[in-house]
Amino acid sequence: MSTIIDEVDYGPLAQLIGKWVGNKGLDTAPDADANPDKTEFSDEIIFTAAGPAENAEEQNLVSVKYHHVVRKLENGRIFHDQIGHWIYEKSTNIIMHSLSIPRAVCLLAGGEYQENNGISIFKVEAKAGSQTYGIVQSPFMLEKATTKAFTMNLSVKDNELNYQEVTSLHIYGKDFEHVDKSTLFRVTYEQD
Repeated sequence: MSTIIDEVDYGPLAQLIGKWVGNKGLDTAPDADANPDKTEFSDEIIFTAAGPAENAEEQNLVSVKYHHVVRKLENGRIFHDQIGHWIYEKSTNIIMHSLSIPRAVCLLAGGEYQENNGISIFKVEAKAGSQTYGIVQSPFMLEKATTKAFTMNLSVKDNELNYQEVTSLHIYGKDFEHVDKSTLFRVTYEQD
């Protein structure tokens, strides 16, 4: 899929632009004993066009920036707030996802864009220690809740967006797969 917005060809990223909302999320996170603690949530993601970028006159990228807010269904309190970019390189079909969360963790994940039966699939991953698609975290997080790996599968068909992200942690002395998944629906195509 390729769409031109304001004279910039955003390729498959164009279909992300807009405001998406959902109330079918499930967070499986570790409790104080590193056992699964399940929390149902609602979430909102706003994607906006961020424009093209050129690197060293050789690489041409396009990106959309986003803000993702997650609230507990039981009380409406925010328990996750994330910002970042989805980036696409047309010549290689590479998708990159950069994100930052206010627990002093940032990452750059990478993968390839795919289409399957009208569904657009964005699948990316990052690993601690990687020189390319890696994870950076504060000394506290590195000691107490080390993020070892991250994978995200995001799919879009028309006005429905589904994602599942798995953050592999070492926390409370154990390894744990922190899983977030949700279904959202586009409510507006606004860019700003």
